[in-house]
Amino acid sequence: MKRAVGPAVVVGFVAAFVLAAAGLSTQPAAPAPRQLHLTSGKSIVIDSPADITRVSVANPETLEAVGVSPREVVLNGRAPGETSVIVWQEGGGRLLFDVTVHAPTRLIEAVQRQLEAELPGQDVSVTVEDGHVFLRGTVEDMTSSDRAVAIASALGEPVNLLRVKVPEEEDQILLKVKFANVERTAVRELGVNWFATGAGNTIGRITTGQFGAPSPRAPGPGTAPVWSLSDALNIFVFRPDLDFGATLRLLQEKGVLEILAEPNVLAIDGKRASFLAGGEFPIPVVQGATVGGFGAVTIQWREFGIRLDFRPRITPRGTIRLRVAPEVSSLDFSNALVIQGFRIPALASRKVSTEIELDNRQSFAIAGLLDNRMRETFRKIPGLGDIPYLGKLFQSQSLEKSKSELLVLVTPEIVHPIPAGRQKPELEMPRPFLEGGATTPPRTPGVEVTGEFQPRPPQPTLPVEQLRKIEEQLAAEPEEGVQAGFAPSGGFSPGSGGAGVQMGPGEP
Repeated sequence: MKRAVGPAVVVGFVAAFVLAAAGLSTQPAAPAPRQLHLTSGKSIVIDSPADITRVSVANPETLEAVGVSPREVVLNGRAPGETSVIVWQEGGGRLLFDVTVHAPTRLIEAVQRQLEAELPGQDVSVTVEDGHVFLRGTVEDMTSSDRAVAIASALGEPVNLLRVKVPEEEDQILLKVKFANVERTAVRELGVNWFATGAGNTIGRITTGQFGAPSPRAPGPGTAPVWSLSDALNIFVFRPDLDFGATLRLLQEKGVLEILAEPNVLAIDGKRASFLAGGEFPIPVVQGATVGGFGAVTIQWREFGIRLDFRPRITPRGTIRLRVAPEVSSLDFSNALVIQGFRIPALASRKVSTEIELDNRQSFAIAGLLDNRMRETFRKIPGLGDIPYLGKLFQSQSLEKSKSELLVLVTPEIVHPIPAGRQKPELEMPRPFLEGGATTPPRTPGVEVTGEFQPRPPQPTLPVEQLRKIEEQLAAEPEEGVQAGFAPSGGFSPGSGGAGVQMGPGEP
């Protein structure tokens, strides 16, 4: 028995065949994701009509998924942000969710209140958009910006869009320093020289050699001798009838020497400044043998004189904190060292380094840097100088005492530049600077020639990133710029004490 096939059945077979040939699935398409909104610290429950086999959360830091039953999942908001949740069901079904976790309104209000309390009078606002925390407004300084970022971090990672007011010019500290080196010297000398003229006006002397004895000489036979005295302060005695004489030297000397320097050094708050009034002396250094067997000599320059290094800092208390290191050094040729014909002097130095805190225009003194020296020279004639009591007449003694004291008086003062248009201090010269009526030194032409300067209008505020970059560039500048960059023929080695000049064999 044959069954007739209707047109509808034929169409269904044809459609199924076409779909199978095209490789297309006949399963229904996945549903569009559902939008869920959740507050941080809150939870919601997802119900599934079928048993749940697996749950996936794209960002676990933002959202947490906890299964409580075969058909229920609890979503816990952890932090503001966006994430996706996929739920797999038995039978191949899936549920898709796009979850947005918002910051709690009360937490945002609490953060805003803290910003207003910690930064009074400053316009700072915080907003949360799509899980992102934005800081906007204007603050007084970089410290206020950092505090605002720290407070806003309670809502998440903040995006700093704050602007900072351009800081005013930094304070400048003038350091007035007085160096006083008082040196006292006392010398006491005692000695006797004996001399006599014998037959034929021959001359004989007995002396210790420490003090200059008179030099008698006979111009001719039958004439009196002529005496040459090197020091008229000696006591001179001569008996013509005995042809015998003596000189007695008993002197006392006192000397006072005072060296005074009054440098004024200006520095910006927190920056280092230095001062040197002295010079440099060369030190030859042998570098080692060369190919020809001769050693190359490098000249290094060492500084000496009156030096001052200091770094001021204005504290929040309004005081000035100073790190100061004064030094006074001089060449000491008495302790010089001779190496391969080079006479290298030693350095006699007195220095101190300290850190103090003063009010504006207060002073402090560093004293007690004493240098006491005593030198005694004793000479005698062998044999005669050893006779008890009478041996004193054939001895000479010199006693030299020296005492020097260094006094440093320091006074810091907060100063400002001379305003434009004010009369500048001038140094009075005993004679005109140039002959022919010129009263002022040459200078760059003024505004009457170059034209008025048109300064750029100052910017009241800058973005945080730009101001921070400017501060980093200023802090990265070398502090010892005046000591770097000079390179003679031998080059300059930082830290070696000076410039090096190579000298070949045979050069002095």
